[in-house]
This record gives sequence, structure tokens and C-alpha cells, in this order.
Amino acid sequence: MLKSKHELTAVHQAMILYGHSLIPRIVQMPAGRLVINPGSVGLPYSDYLPVGHMMGNGSPYARYAVISKTDTGWTVEQIAVPYDCNKSARQTHRLGQDEWAAWLETGRALQMMYNRCVTNVHKGEHNDHNPL
Repeated sequence: MLKSKHELTAVHQAMILYGHSLIPRIVQMPAGRLVINPGSVGLPYSDYLPVGHMMGNGSPYARYAVISKTDTGWTVEQIAVPYDCNKSARQTHRLGQDEWAAWLETGRALQMMYNRCVTNVHKGEHNDHNPL
């Protein structure tokens, strides 16, 4: 996993693909290199260490990218398609993860769950089985 701009500049491939941020994007670097995140399916991301943050794209759609080489360079298509997020949410409800179910249905992390986890960490109640 790349953690800094310095690490990114050390990669010499024409294209860098990454994920898990949930934010679909294409960035053109100096010398024409592309950094591409196709997005994700479903669950937005939230974490509280080292600094509390939430990531999500505000949509329950499944996302992917189609990348094609052309005579003039690369073509990147960012595609969002509906999937049965309600079915995933129902299963998640059955597993007792009601807040995760809401995340799946909306593509948005719930502020209340994030706040509770941050509060628990500050109290020293971090649980490795926490759904975040």
C-alpha cells in the first residue's frame, strides 16, 4: 500500500490502480502516468485510527472501471451499476448489523456509528471486532 507521494513517485508503471478508499477517481501524474481507483461495491469505510475519518461515495451502486489502450493513450471508463443492495442489507440486518445495513442501502457512513466508535477509542474501549 502506498502511503505517501514519495512512494508514489517511486512506482514507474504507466498506470497505478488502487482501491479501498471508495472514491472513484482518475488522477494524471507528471509524465502522463495515471492513478485510478474504480470505486467499490457496497459498504462505506470508516476508521478512527490514527485520525477519525469516514469515506463513502453517497451511492449504493457497484462501481468498476474499464481501461483500454488506444493509439493516443489510455481510455478509462468509470461505471456505476445498480445491484440488489437491499438484499445485502437484509442479510446484514439478520446478522445484527443494522447500521451496516443502512450504509449498504445508502452508500453513506452513518455519523452516529462513527461518533460512538471514536468515543470508545478515546475511552480506551477499542475492540478488534468492532465493525469499523
